[in-house]
Amino acid sequence: MSLILASGSPRRRQLLEWAGIALVVQPAHVDEHWVPGEDPAAAAERLARSKALGPDGRVLLAADTVVHFDDRPFGKPTDADNAAAMLAELSGRWHHVTTGVAIRSTSGALSSLRVTTDVRFRALPPAEIRRYVQTGEPLDKAGAYGIQGLGGALVAEVRGSWTNVMGLPLEATLGALQAHGIEASP
Repeated sequence: MSLILASGSPRRRQLLEWAGIALVVQPAHVDEHWVPGEDPAAAAERLARSKALGPDGRVLLAADTVVHFDDRPFGKPTDADNAAAMLAELSGRWHHVTTGVAIRSTSGALSSLRVTTDVRFRALPPAEIRRYVQTGEPLDKAGAYGIQGLGGALVAEVRGSWTNVMGLPLEATLGALQAHGIEASP
């Protein structure tokens, strides 16, 4: 049985393919608005659940990842200056990455979970931030960095799921998919 991945994220697809999961990509298109004052971790799960719509009869997985610091979400940067400002604020500090994962069963029942990982950046000199932003990598990533790419060099320490920081907590997701008859076969 193949899984419907309701995400266009190449990183989520890659992680599931690493686990040997057969999948079909059908990105969900939903309004990813934030509710004023909403807890970032709760928002990640709520947004994942809103993306988990699709045809009955197939298992569907949706996810949403939020980078947050001091209860403030850091979404995808609006431009290079915004990316540099995010990175400067996270420099030398711990922040959180929460991914909400929602699974819609073959019968249409919806379940969800969320996983939070703590990440600490090294102290980043302004010139290093500028060079990283100039690569373009941070412009389409929550929190303005990708741990699986050049942004991995910014990270000093990770507590929790490294794959969660990439965009999908693989261990928790594979356990949840197993309950729906979808097995990893790397």
